[in-house]
Amino acid sequence: MSASHDGLLALLHRANQIATERFADALGDGELTARQLQVLAAIGANEGLSQTRIVAETGIDRSTLADIVRRLQKRGLIERRRTRDDARAYAVKLTAAGRGELAHGQPALGSVEKGLLSALPAKQRSELLSLLRTVVAAGEAAAANSGQT
Repeated sequence: MSASHDGLLALLHRANQIATERFADALGDGELTARQLQVLAAIGANEGLSQTRIVAETGIDRSTLADIVRRLQKRGLIERRRTRDDARAYAVKLTAAGRGELAHGQPALGSVEKGLLSALPAKQRSELLSLLRTVVAAGEAAAANSGQT
């Protein structure tokens, strides 16, 4: 690999591309993306989450999440209703179709993750996940300290 392809950002981007491609292949003809599945899983784990809480649960930025929610709602996978506590906020719930897509997508995601990590010995798998969590936590802390979302 040349120097232009082995920098951290390039490697993270390429790893994400590979994971995304493998997920699409594993899911087959479905339209669901890994990020959409992540949102469905967050909603499924706690029905009635506000979009603000989904941002906190998934780490997906607000504008991207708003787009994902619109797409999922248009496909009939989720429904949004105004919350009782805050008329500006929406509570988001899975529909029956959304629960079906989640049930269909989770095994594919698990299989892809297992396949990607299988390139590493077991000890390195846990180390990689730990290191990535550290990078993410540091990035989120820095963003919070600078007032970014």
